Amino acid sequence: MSHSTAEKLVYMANQIATAFSAQKHDEAVEATRIHIQKFWDPRMRSKIAEHIAHGGEGLSPIAKEALEGLQAAKAA
Repeated sequence: MSHSTAEKLVYMANQIATAFSAQKHDEAVEATRIHIQKFWDPRMRSKIAEHIAHGGEGLSPIAKEALEGLQAAKAA
């Protein structure tokens, strides 16, 4: 994955997480996860999963937890 693609996806995930950050933490994580699941193309989700597999640098705590939850749900 190109560095610029990862940066763009991290930025987008963080923006989504920020939009939900006024909610309680668990609710913000869930809302972020649902938004990404519904509106991101599978290729985008695959690329951000690759970024998380390499540490998830730059992701906010809410975004990172939401994306990790998305991966866990996919694996189940």
